[in-house]
Amino acid sequence: MTDTLRPVETSLPEATNSPQKLKRSIGVVGGTLLTLSCVTPASTLFVIVPDLFSSLGTATALCLAIGALLCIPVAFCYSELGTLVPSAGGEYAMVSTLAGRLAGWLAFVMSLLVVMIVPPVIAMGTADYLAPVIHLDPSWTGAGVMIAATLAGLLDLRANAWITGIFLVLEVVAAGVVALLGFAHAHRGAGALTSFQIAGENAHVNPVTAMMVLSGLAIALFATQGFSTAVYLSEELEDPRRNVARTVLATLAISSVVILVPVTAITLGAGDLKSLTAGNISSMVIAWSNSAVGTFVSLCVALAIINAGIVMVIQNSRVLFASARDKAWPSPVNNALAKLGRFGSPWVATLVVGVPGAFLCFVNLDTLYGVTGVAVTALYLLVAVAALLARRGGHGARKAWRMPLWPAMPVLLIAILLYILVEQEVSYLIWTGGITVVATLYWAFYLRPRQDTRWLVSIPEDTEEA
Repeated sequence: MTDTLRPVETSLPEATNSPQKLKRSIGVVGGTLLTLSCVTPASTLFVIVPDLFSSLGTATALCLAIGALLCIPVAFCYSELGTLVPSAGGEYAMVSTLAGRLAGWLAFVMSLLVVMIVPPVIAMGTADYLAPVIHLDPSWTGAGVMIAATLAGLLDLRANAWITGIFLVLEVVAAGVVALLGFAHAHRGAGALTSFQIAGENAHVNPVTAMMVLSGLAIALFATQGFSTAVYLSEELEDPRRNVARTVLATLAISSVVILVPVTAITLGAGDLKSLTAGNISSMVIAWSNSAVGTFVSLCVALAIINAGIVMVIQNSRVLFASARDKAWPSPVNNALAKLGRFGSPWVATLVVGVPGAFLCFVNLDTLYGVTGVAVTALYLLVAVAALLARRGGHGARKAWRMPLWPAMPVLLIAILLYILVEQEVSYLIWTGGITVVATLYWAFYLRPRQDTRWLVSIPEDTEEA
């Protein structure tokens, strides 16, 4: 089992067999636009936050604020590792290089679980926000969004940065409208944010316990999880040794503000505790203004969901592209997934991500939100462990952005994430654990016996000497 503990060799094959490389075409602004679009603050606000309101009531804003604070050391870990190992493989490349191949493989499985499930789940919410204009079937609408996102993902990344940038402006405007209306119609003071109340049956008021808030932290971490997209784009960012960290930290700061300010406004402006617990933000907007404003906000959210679909397809295809380049699969699969199209995008990997995502829109995925929350927490845990090992040997001498307060920062993060993980529902832990067991068996019976020819994690040539 010693091969699971030693770092992976990062040398590349000879030039004649060298893998195809992605084109560096975006800077910090373009990378931040793409990464913010993957966080998709409006989709988080209108799709994920209502579930938190229904379970945490007035404690929702506090839970999200704690989650945002916890994401700061996570972002530090991503920034250091993303500049040390700037690979489109993201977490798995970083963890494999620093913590060993098995740990990297499990990081790949956790990240793949997150990025494959979330886009169709969010895409299915499009129909709800198009309802003021046209009534559509959620599954068919979600499938259409996934196909459109797939087609957009085949384009040049620079073009996608502008497309997603325009959509991002609209969703930030929608979040701003909600915040403005909520604060303008505030029915309670700032003390409500720490009142820990939720509406019960028969007009009763139930308390929100600290354990309930801790349980909600997995979803709160998921709410701002998209800042990690900057790492997946590191092979297409100019000067990744500097720009990956800038993009990660800028995205976390902006997305936290865009999410927390409207949530605070909604908590203060909801007509009563029952309305807040119901979490129907569109109805609150109409009650605060009129149906025209409600329709505008709903359409902006629909565009935000489409925007998120585009960026998530881009992100996911880069993960599959990198896994094929690093030979995670049998040769025919690797050769197909590593193909680049005329725009420099991995077109086969894009289709593999988008088309199954369209079919997943016809599957009941309600419980997978909880599974995704567990997977995100486990993924952050693996990244924190890798960050703790990032300054051993030659890695400590390499040029990279370095986090403050190391090693205290990753050690504290590991302890907190472990506590959050054990507080999740048993069924979600069982599902994620089962997937982990299957992935480990694939590692044990296919990848490990072929360690000289399979799972060869590489760093692009143009960054190795930097």
